[in-house]
Amino acid sequence: MLHSSMASLPVIFVSMFIFSLPILPSSSSAMITSLAKGSSLSIQDFLVSTPNPTFTAGFFSIGENAYCFSIWFTQPNDDGNHTVVWMANRDQPVNGKGSRFSLQKSGNLVLTDAGKFQVWTSNTKTESDSSSSSVDLQLQEDGNLVLRDSKNQNLWQSFDSPTDTLLPGQIFTGNSPLISKRSLTNYSSGFYKLYFDTDNILRQMYQGPEITSIFWPDPWLNSKDAGRSTDNNSKTAVLDFLGHFHSSDEFKFNVVDYGPGIQRRFTIDFDGSLRVYSLVNTSRSWKVSWQAKLLPCNNHGICGLNSLCTYDHETGRKCSCAPGYRRVNQSDWSYGCEPEFQLPCDDFNASGWLELKQTEYYGYDVGFFPNYTFEQCKELCLKYCDCKGFQFKYDVGNGYYDCFPKTLLFNGYTSIGFPDPMYLRLPKSNLSSFSPNLSQRVSDLKCSAQIITLDRQYGKKHHPGWVKTFLWCTLAVGAIEIICLLSYLYTTRIRSRARVQGYLQVGTGFRKFSYAELKKATKNFSEIIGRGGSGDVYKGVLPDNRVAAVKCLDQANYHTEAVFLTEVSTIGRLNHMNLIELWGYCAEGKHRLLVYEHMEHGSLAKNLQSDKLDWKKRYDIALGTAKGLAYLHEECLEWVLHCDVKPENILLDSNYHPKVADFGLSKLLNRGGGDQISSFSRIRGTRGYMAPEWVFNLPITSKVDVYSYGIVVLEMVTGKNPVGSYDKEENGSRNVMMEPKRLVQWVKENMHEEGDNNTNNDDEVDGKMYGVLKVLDPRIKEGDEEVDVEKMENLIRVAIQCAEEDRDGRPTMRQVVDLLMHQNSDQ
Repeated sequence: MLHSSMASLPVIFVSMFIFSLPILPSSSSAMITSLAKGSSLSIQDFLVSTPNPTFTAGFFSIGENAYCFSIWFTQPNDDGNHTVVWMANRDQPVNGKGSRFSLQKSGNLVLTDAGKFQVWTSNTKTESDSSSSSVDLQLQEDGNLVLRDSKNQNLWQSFDSPTDTLLPGQIFTGNSPLISKRSLTNYSSGFYKLYFDTDNILRQMYQGPEITSIFWPDPWLNSKDAGRSTDNNSKTAVLDFLGHFHSSDEFKFNVVDYGPGIQRRFTIDFDGSLRVYSLVNTSRSWKVSWQAKLLPCNNHGICGLNSLCTYDHETGRKCSCAPGYRRVNQSDWSYGCEPEFQLPCDDFNASGWLELKQTEYYGYDVGFFPNYTFEQCKELCLKYCDCKGFQFKYDVGNGYYDCFPKTLLFNGYTSIGFPDPMYLRLPKSNLSSFSPNLSQRVSDLKCSAQIITLDRQYGKKHHPGWVKTFLWCTLAVGAIEIICLLSYLYTTRIRSRARVQGYLQVGTGFRKFSYAELKKATKNFSEIIGRGGSGDVYKGVLPDNRVAAVKCLDQANYHTEAVFLTEVSTIGRLNHMNLIELWGYCAEGKHRLLVYEHMEHGSLAKNLQSDKLDWKKRYDIALGTAKGLAYLHEECLEWVLHCDVKPENILLDSNYHPKVADFGLSKLLNRGGGDQISSFSRIRGTRGYMAPEWVFNLPITSKVDVYSYGIVVLEMVTGKNPVGSYDKEENGSRNVMMEPKRLVQWVKENMHEEGDNNTNNDDEVDGKMYGVLKVLDPRIKEGDEEVDVEKMENLIRVAIQCAEEDRDGRPTMRQVVDLLMHQNSDQ
């Protein structure tokens, strides 16, 4: 019935099938070595490689009445199955009746489902459509399916579009990534990807239903420490016939059975592991001759969200839900687990803590907090509504514990190799009911499966009238069922995304917004809240009622989507409490937008003109800004220069806590030994805050940010803008403009002045205090709270040192933090 065939179509996209058994040649099968123009292959036909039939191409059965046009090793394995190395339509299988793989007279390869619906094409065409032009399709001995014209030139080859496997001699390029299959018996596209990144590094990524995470090479290593090079932009890699693999980023290895005469394949498996397999001819079995990661649980996303991975040499890898969480999908761990509880954000006493020994969750930290006690770490986690727990790790080198509050429980791993515990945040009322004993909740990764028949039949052209009427009625009913099913799936997916979106951290998972969504959220970009050199910023309200700042980047600064996504990737890898948080982005057509958290009090520049910043707030803003810049320079995975530190790029939240923003001018460098430098094609930054290195064309280092920071602090303390000319006033008027060099000199001169002649020994303001009070912004001195002169003096002297013209005389931002923190501890 046509109704049953149409109703079964969505099944193709929801589930794939088991039993990988191709149709074996029979008396009615055709075994050919080439396909000529105008010819086609049916379900029973096979194309074999020449001169030896090592490989076979044809319709490979992936279930009952479901086929993919594939290439596989001709001889079966010891278990009777065949090893597939390439598929044309892995995500859209075809019917077993009437489907054909054809070489058209135009020179185009086409795969049709039941002879009616085109599901794949090579998009090739010869110079002439006449029958005299010679074009044929051959399967070579190396496993490459090649379409050649009369001049013996390749029009198309399967080696250019790999699926999950590379064969020896097959060139892997930056244009076609390797995508794993979904499971051991499901050949559709899975969640793991091997590709060349924009920095020319060969990387491995997990792309799950909601989260994206790069995990190979280890993300905490820079390219040099990982043994990689970013210099070669050819983006190629190959496994040769001896078993040597070499990539353009200098990643290389030899398999353990290095040498000629062995059939091998390089595969990204469904569990995320990169492996090279070698064929043992005597037993017709594949053995692993190289593997990228020896610890299986190190592959991200294997057990999903809110779960834990454990590994045993006898039983293999196992998945389990974290205590207090239940499995979302009983047959698929990629959907992870969901909480069985709900904690109120405003009641700190409702939270309890469950210790998970020898357990670690990688990534998604609120920040890195060194030298914290257990109680301090617990209180820090309670400040964040979305904090799910915290990692409490002992720093052997420094002799104290570090705190890592987690906003997302992802990449969980329990192993005897982890000496430190993880503390889960759970309801205190029934904390005892949550068992940390994983053995009671562990299950392996073998998912249950069922056979679903693709009962797709196709109506004939001539039927009685009543049959046609009946068919149209059943077709209408089937269409309504499909629309209802798709609507339900779409609604469920949208709700799921909205629920998980609040947990996603920018380090590995962005929310990609459409331009229409952001246009609606900003009311057609009606309320502008900031302007910058790289674009304007608008206030918007997202569908989940979060208030956001939407930055529209100037098109002139972002010619291509690749450039834009590179910057997004840079920002996404940064995560610190004093850096602005990125919630998502939009890359649609000519539009390039970034979606940030909204800061209630706007920029520091705006607040410097008000009377709301007392001396304590200004000191805390200087300290927080220094911490954010120190993280950029020294603590994140890559060395990042801001290059435009100014009050407009320091934003203040509801509590006047600072967050450094606007990385549109940032420069990514590989951090290494010594004070590395980089060349820039043009001067970057804002007049008044730019270091002398820019003007005199000197090498650019992180010290340019230190200089800008020093000028910002002096402006914040004195109230004098470093852009313009100095207007002499004896009483220290507000908003006086002064060139940065003269501003520094003016502060130095006043700091060295002694008290005037009227100052006596009983006066509380000695010479040092007199200088401090003279340079302070009158708004500070007019405040109700008495100024801590010693703290402000320390801040001023640090700022003066940062603003030294000689970069070698400036401290690093880490040293600045230490100097300001030392003053805090002394108090």
